[in-house]
Amino acid sequence: MSDDVHDPVYLQPTASIDADHPAVLAFARETVAGATTDTDKAVALFYAVRDGIRYTPYGVDLSPEAMRASVTLERGEGFCIPKALLLTASARAVGVPARLGFADVRNHLASRRLLELLGENDLFVWHAFSEFGIDGRWVKATPAFDIGLCERFGVVPLEFDGIHDALFHSHDAAGRQHMEYVAQRGSYADLPLDAIRKDFTEMYPTWMGIEGDLHAEAAAERSEQR
Repeated sequence: MSDDVHDPVYLQPTASIDADHPAVLAFARETVAGATTDTDKAVALFYAVRDGIRYTPYGVDLSPEAMRASVTLERGEGFCIPKALLLTASARAVGVPARLGFADVRNHLASRRLLELLGENDLFVWHAFSEFGIDGRWVKATPAFDIGLCERFGVVPLEFDGIHDALFHSHDAAGRQHMEYVAQRGSYADLPLDAIRKDFTEMYPTWMGIEGDLHAEAAAERSEQR
């Protein structure tokens, strides 16, 4: 795959990154109204998706019909991959080159219930983020954890300036280890859904499709610690 930020593939809509969907176009254009540079547009879109779309690792649906940026926007919630899809699609919708990045991460602050559903496996494969083509280079940002969830977990919200990469902080507000990037899976112009579905099905057989509320779980566990 080309690493050239000017490759037109990074502006084109796809089935999952449906940047041409009317709702995505409207969301993106409204969000960047008044922004004059690609940096300003990327920053505005990051915060709109980070906090406007609630993070949830529950109710995961990996069907092609569900894994679309427009569906995430309509639902108003999603886990890291759907949120990265929406951020990437929104950037393309307003002329900012964008693609998906993936890594395997170890999250030390998942709720007890979520870890149980994952089989006590705190390795999260195919963690997703967006990469923006700004000023001739790629800048990475993950919009996954909304500010409300960060507050419940006691994690400093991730900030993005459009210049520096914004991935998960290595420690939370109390100095405890939070997120560790274990392995990089590369960058993609489109969603590698078949590979993601295969690995998720094999690694997390008791998690897929289960309903829950991570915000409430995080708040309850934090109350227990007080």
